[in-house]
Amino acid sequence: MDKLFSLEGKVALVTGGVYGIGFAIAKALHGAGAKIVYNSNTQEMLDLGARNYKEAGIDAKSYLCDVTDEEAVKAMVTDIEKTLGGVDILVNNAGIIKRIPMHEMDVKDFRQVVDIDLVAPYICAKAVIPGMIKKGHGKIINICSMMSELGRETVSAYAAAKGGLKMLTRNICSEYGEYNIQCNGIGPGYIATPQTAPLRERQPDGSRHPFDSFIIAKTPAGRWGTPEDLGGPAVFLASKASDFVNGHVLYVDGGILAYIGKQP
Repeated sequence: MDKLFSLEGKVALVTGGVYGIGFAIAKALHGAGAKIVYNSNTQEMLDLGARNYKEAGIDAKSYLCDVTDEEAVKAMVTDIEKTLGGVDILVNNAGIIKRIPMHEMDVKDFRQVVDIDLVAPYICAKAVIPGMIKKGHGKIINICSMMSELGRETVSAYAAAKGGLKMLTRNICSEYGEYNIQCNGIGPGYIATPQTAPLRERQPDGSRHPFDSFIIAKTPAGRWGTPEDLGGPAVFLASKASDFVNGHVLYVDGGILAYIGKQP
C-alpha cells in the first residue's frame, strides 16, 4: 500500500500554492514524497509562500509566473524540465472569485474570472502534457468547485468557469488517457480558510453567523471542511492508486451535494 500511494521521485507543480487549499495540497503531496514547485504572479505572494514552506520544513521551488500568460507558463515548465526533470503532477489550483450580481458585472470582470479559473488551467495543462507523453505517465488535478454543478447568487462568472473546468477535465481524460495521463478534479465544499473566517465569526449575541448556520444545516458532516481534508484526495489522485480513475470530479464537501437539507 505504501508503494501504491508513494510519490517518491515525482515533481508536483501546484499553481498558486502559496497558502490555503493549494498550500495544504502541496504539503500532503510532499508528505507522500513529491518535490514541490509553486508559483504566484506577485513577488509579495512568493515571499509569503517561502515563509509558509520554510515553517513547514518543505524545500519548495518557486516561480514568479502569471498562469494566464502562455509564454510565461511555457518558460516555467521548460525550466522545471531542465532543473527537476519535468512535471509529473500538475495541480491547477490558482483561481479567483468575484461576487457581483450578473446584471451589474462588467464584462471585463467576467472575462478575468474565466481567464484565471478556466483558461489558465488549459494553458498549464497544454504546457505539461507533451512532457507527460514523453515520460509515459502524468497526473493533472483541476481544482473544481461545487459550482461546477450548482448555481448561486452573484457567482455567474465563477460558476461558468468551474463548470467549464469540469468539462475540460473530462476532455483531457478523453484525449490523453491513451498516454497513461489521468486528469481528474477535486471539488471542495465550504472550507474554513482565512478568507471565509468572517463568515464563521460569532455574532454579538453569541449566535452563529447566518451564512455559517446555513452551511452547517446543509452539510451532513455538520461542519466546514478544512484545507487538510483535501490532502488525502489529492494524494490519491496524484498516485498510482488512481491509475484507472480518469475524467472524474471528486467532491470533498461533507455530503452537501447529496443532501437536500433538513425540513424546516
